Amino acid sequence: MPSRSLLIGLLLLAALGPAGCSTLSTVEPGRPTGQRQMVTDLRIVNEPGLSNLQILGVNTSTGPEGFLKIQVEIQNISGWQQSFTHRVEWFDATGMVIPLPTTTPIPMTLQGGETKYVTATAPTPRAKDFRLKLFNP
Repeated sequence: MPSRSLLIGLLLLAALGPAGCSTLSTVEPGRPTGQRQMVTDLRIVNEPGLSNLQILGVNTSTGPEGFLKIQVEIQNISGWQQSFTHRVEWFDATGMVIPLPTTTPIPMTLQGGETKYVTATAPTPRAKDFRLKLFNP
């Protein structure tokens, strides 16, 4: 006859077995090297027809050459596909817009519930701020 501790061990394994099979194991560093610098931001301008696009966060950094980089996380909170275009305006340290030779809006489509990133790098190290505009196509 098996010992009592062996029976308890087998019962415990049987109870934990199904739960252990359904879990997903991941391995990642305890301190990730790529820390996001998220900021609360009002520099995103939406047209009224794009109210189902939600800004989840804005991440900014400055590259080694001094160029401002932005990454805006956008989610389509509706259940249907949403197409739009976006354009970034860049501003210098005094808040003056930096004129660019071309400012063609870039098309983007998000499926219902989908999240994507809009990324951009300033065209000059003089750019210290930005505004992201979202337009109907």
